[in-house]
Amino acid sequence: QVLAPAPRKPASSARESSKRRREEAMAKPTVGYLGMGIMGSAMANRLIDAGFDVTLWNRTKERCDPLKAKGAKVADTPQAVVEACDIVFACTSDPESARKVVFGEGGVLAGISAGKKYVDMSTVDEECAIEIATAIKSKGGLFLEAPVSGSKAPAVNGQLVILAAGDESLRNDAQPCFDVMGKKTFFLGEVGAGARMKLVVNMVMAVNIEALSEGLALGQKAGLKGSDIMAVLEEGALKSPLYSLKGPKMLEGDYAPNFPLKHQQKDIRLAVDLGQKVGQPLPVAAAANEVFKAALAAGQGDADMSAIFEVVKR
Repeated sequence: QVLAPAPRKPASSARESSKRRREEAMAKPTVGYLGMGIMGSAMANRLIDAGFDVTLWNRTKERCDPLKAKGAKVADTPQAVVEACDIVFACTSDPESARKVVFGEGGVLAGISAGKKYVDMSTVDEECAIEIATAIKSKGGLFLEAPVSGSKAPAVNGQLVILAAGDESLRNDAQPCFDVMGKKTFFLGEVGAGARMKLVVNMVMAVNIEALSEGLALGQKAGLKGSDIMAVLEEGALKSPLYSLKGPKMLEGDYAPNFPLKHQQKDIRLAVDLGQKVGQPLPVAAAANEVFKAALAAGQGDADMSAIFEVVKR
């Protein structure tokens, strides 16, 4: 039996499909992204792949080159990005850099006017988030903090958990972008709640990776195989994605950075500071912070946070 060829798609239908794609692209907001570190570059890349018109800025301009090659625009200052885009996201390394991007010469604040939208995805303390929010709103802009739970692989794969707080209308406007960057968005209320939630999450993570380091170090010095320790943990109540991902790499000495140790130490320090502020003792977190500080002093700051194992097992 000879099968008849499939009917050709009418030229008019093809034109309509092309027109629809152009209209969909035009309907998307123009997006700015500030900060091309491990996390920022991964999130910006997903926005580009999803068809958003993206403008980038990074202090070291060359860090923008891989995404520029994919069609992103590159601006000279954060101010220029804000002026050019409907909504601007930022992901910087710490409170100092978050403030500098906003308040520095040619910074975000210089470009803010009534109705401009700024979303800070950096991990900072509550005071920093509120300071930036107050400045943005004083010029008629809209502000949302949106730190994320997750490291390099979730950022690359769009599986981040987004911890938003601030202007709820901006959260709604940003949601199509959040849907590209993450798997779940929580809206937590007023500015500061996102920062507090992120510090709680990262404090728990730091304590757990330090505990795993001690368990592996103790077991191996007591004559157990590290692989057997991990296999037993995998079968019990302590099975977790964190341990499954980090444990085998720690045993191999593979500390390629997904979440640099220097950033994890910064986060647990901020969490301990928050505990002091609210009157909550955090003896285990404080002890873990000291181990992270020792790893930082030992030159492991740019390695993955799991490189704390190198200090623990000595």
